[in-house]
Amino acid sequence: MLHIAVVEDELECSSMIQEMLHQYELEYQIQMKITVFSDGSELMIQYKNNFDILLLDIEMPQLNGMEAAEQIRKMDEDVVIVFITNMGQYAIKGYEVEALDFIVKPLNYYTFSMRFTRAVGRVKKKEEKYICLTLTDGLKRLDINQIYYVEIQNRMLHYHTKEGEFIVRGTLKNVQEQLGTSNFVKCNHWYLVNLQYVSEIKKNIVVVAGEELEISRRNRTAFLSAMTDYMGQ
Repeated sequence: MLHIAVVEDELECSSMIQEMLHQYELEYQIQMKITVFSDGSELMIQYKNNFDILLLDIEMPQLNGMEAAEQIRKMDEDVVIVFITNMGQYAIKGYEVEALDFIVKPLNYYTFSMRFTRAVGRVKKKEEKYICLTLTDGLKRLDINQIYYVEIQNRMLHYHTKEGEFIVRGTLKNVQEQLGTSNFVKCNHWYLVNLQYVSEIKKNIVVVAGEELEISRRNRTAFLSAMTDYMGQ
């Protein structure tokens, strides 16, 4: 389910945005939770990093959308921000808060749906960068770009990451399926390596974030090929 915030001080425009979201929900079979705010200040009071997409009007009486976005970016780097405005001069400033897009008033559904589809795509892309680990003392939401390599020992997975080491029960095969769209490749039966942290390959050794891991004869050709493809991206 997508959690959407609509921040708009004009009641008529706010209602129109909500109607378009419901139409989009039916058309694309996407479940949404829509929360409505009448000003940026109201959004900030209740903000808890639980939104996927913010539809922010810029011109609002107390705290405008641009000011709210600047504050939000200090707390939340991931939320997708789309400004709704009739003032094109804000476009350049929007890049400073990493806004994805602008929807220009007066609104029409065709333009809205195209822009919103782009926002939904960005959310899905961001979701692909995280996995959830079930630890003995709770859950860990882990950014896969922070993973150096994954090691299997006695049916326990050791995630070696920038944040430290996390240990969970599982199989390397399942991990590889989870990270299949990313740059993770097996160098031997026990290690799944994130290619972005490979600094050196020498004979049958690959250096990953300063650690030397063995490249098995069985995996050598596929690993070197994957590394060559990655460097050529």
